Amino acid sequence: MKRPPPHKPPSGPIGIFDSGLGGLTVVRAIRKENPREHLVYFGDTARIPYGSKSQDTVIRYTRQIIRFLLKEKKVRCVVVACNTSSALAVETVRREFSVPILEVIEPGAQTAVNVTRNGRIGVIGTEGTISSGAYARAIHNVFPRAKVFSKACPLFVPLVEEGKVTGPVVEAVACEYLKPLLKQEIDTLLLGCTHYPLLKRTLSKLVGPRVRIVDSAEETARNLSINLERYGLKGPGRGGMEYYVSDLSRKFKEHAQRFLGRHISTVRKILIEKY
Repeated sequence: MKRPPPHKPPSGPIGIFDSGLGGLTVVRAIRKENPREHLVYFGDTARIPYGSKSQDTVIRYTRQIIRFLLKEKKVRCVVVACNTSSALAVETVRREFSVPILEVIEPGAQTAVNVTRNGRIGVIGTEGTISSGAYARAIHNVFPRAKVFSKACPLFVPLVEEGKVTGPVVEAVACEYLKPLLKQEIDTLLLGCTHYPLLKRTLSKLVGPRVRIVDSAEETARNLSINLERYGLKGPGRGGMEYYVSDLSRKFKEHAQRFLGRHISTVRKILIEKY
């Protein structure tokens, strides 16, 4: 996160966005870490998934969302709670916007390096995130000698969105995904998708006590706190939450409340393509 230019004391909210629902686990972690911050969340539910899109398209979508957050909500900071945008677009948009922009990959990678004892780190995520190699690069930037073992887990997202986070079906799927990583004697498992924190109970049971699980949502929230303090960006302490989406499905509130662990009263739909 680069140092913001000189400005008046911050008063705008913190903007957070994802391609869909998963970023709400980041919102949940940020609310726990900074309960007095006012947050604005945007989920690009009309254009999900980002993982199958080209880099140019992901950059364009990311620009549009940041423009919305800046123009309409006057945010003082943006958290990219989307692994694909973090991997493919953040480097570009940081050069284009003066507002501080944080992402989800570097904080998780740094913590994984900090906690590993044997230097053997497992990373799980969507096919798009894993194929990008973004987590492996971020880990090797900090710890070049680390052994990184990555595994795409495509069934996890639909299971989580259907509310299936424990039970024999979830355990059977998770066991298949984790088996090759555990054979590599990993001692750290990095959750490289914002849906996966909801699976932590099942994953912890399967990997056992000797494998430390690193939640990128929690690490992003801690990183935000550090940067708000460091750069004088802490807000006036009013708290509050706003939710925006590009498409409002019938079940959005039901699914979103599962991710947040709390009731949502209002969700607004906006036309993001005009930004």
